[in-house]
Amino acid sequence: MKPRKNKFLHMLFANWGEVSEHVYDLAILPWGAMEPHNHHLPYLTDCILSSAIASDAAEAAYEQGVTCMVLPPVFMGSQNAGQWNKPFCVHARGKTQKAILVDIVASLHGQGIRTLVIVNGHGGNSFKSPVRDLAMAYPDFKIVVVDWYNVLPKGGFFEEEVDDHAGEQETSVMLHYHPELVEMERAGDGRVTPGKVPSLEERVGWMPRHWDEVSADTGIGYPKKATAEKGKRYAEAVVKKVVRLLVELAENR
Repeated sequence: MKPRKNKFLHMLFANWGEVSEHVYDLAILPWGAMEPHNHHLPYLTDCILSSAIASDAAEAAYEQGVTCMVLPPVFMGSQNAGQWNKPFCVHARGKTQKAILVDIVASLHGQGIRTLVIVNGHGGNSFKSPVRDLAMAYPDFKIVVVDWYNVLPKGGFFEEEVDDHAGEQETSVMLHYHPELVEMERAGDGRVTPGKVPSLEERVGWMPRHWDEVSADTGIGYPKKATAEKGKRYAEAVVKKVVRLLVELAENR
């Protein structure tokens, strides 16, 4: 991540001298995964993009009188078969993710922080169960989960209808934030092979997809229509929504 103007809003850059001069309204926790993203995006794409969205939102919220701390991203994501067999892809079990979240909340609560916003960048992550458990254990502590890639519909910003992983959306947003990390000449087509059970494709039921059976390059969605301009427009619109959320949470502590 590139250094930010207000370093005290970002745990990657902040020091105690700066932090001790401020009162923080809430904490923001980017959460992603470590997994292949087609052949052209980094393994840590979900961490990089959730951190970038969180950081832009924290900077903008500060201009509206809300002081946030953006914590370092968590890379422990939940993976499907066909992903965890790939070299250096890390699968975090649900109990591992819960343990991480419990320790973070316990620490923040002991320091007087009462609101945590998780900016999630990985579709395989699900926080509903641990968040409900933590609401019982810490009734005065709020946890809000934001899946940044679902804050706004993709239509109107991007062209492709099928776009779940390392496709036009993620590639465009990465081109906006970190074009130096995109190797577009390596990108596969992200072509999706329909599953063997049509009712699952129609979302009558759900089960984990076997990634090797649906994607030849680990991507789901065509990345070659991606542009930095599309990514900028989408990211700015998402950040605007997240900033409004942060302000409202601060006003209703």
